[in-house]
Amino acid sequence: MTKEKISILYVDDEMNNLISFKAVFRIKYNVLTAISGEEAIKILRNNLINIIITDQRMPQMTGVEFLESILDEFPDPIRILLTGYADMNAVIDAVNKGKIFHYLSKPWNEEELDMTINRAYDIYRQKMEEREMNNKLSLSNEQLEFLLRQKLLS
Repeated sequence: MTKEKISILYVDDEMNNLISFKAVFRIKYNVLTAISGEEAIKILRNNLINIIITDQRMPQMTGVEFLESILDEFPDPIRILLTGYADMNAVIDAVNKGKIFHYLSKPWNEEELDMTINRAYDIYRQKMEEREMNNKLSLSNEQLEFLLRQKLLS
């Protein structure tokens, strides 16, 4: 059985961080990178992304603002916030507004980030399986209702 690679979008305004993230994780995961929230949105519109990892401190929009802005259009990817400063308000905002799964401080630890990615993907997969089961259940209900109506009419 071939396991499909987890697709990760990493958003950071520092090119060095994008390069190092990709260097570390590109073999294990399908890594896409964006230098801004605007670029990230373009990537999201053209790719199926399982996990979004974003830096908090970026010039045009913060990581929380970015995550909050894409919630309606892209509700499925699991969100992880990275930040290099100890701002509890940003973390609280991220949890409340950006619906983040996990918060990690920068510089990130490779092993910790890898474990977080895998836990996030388990949740993503679970969400997709639940959606599929609900869709099947809805279809079954519609078919049963149709059969019941047919029986009542005959």
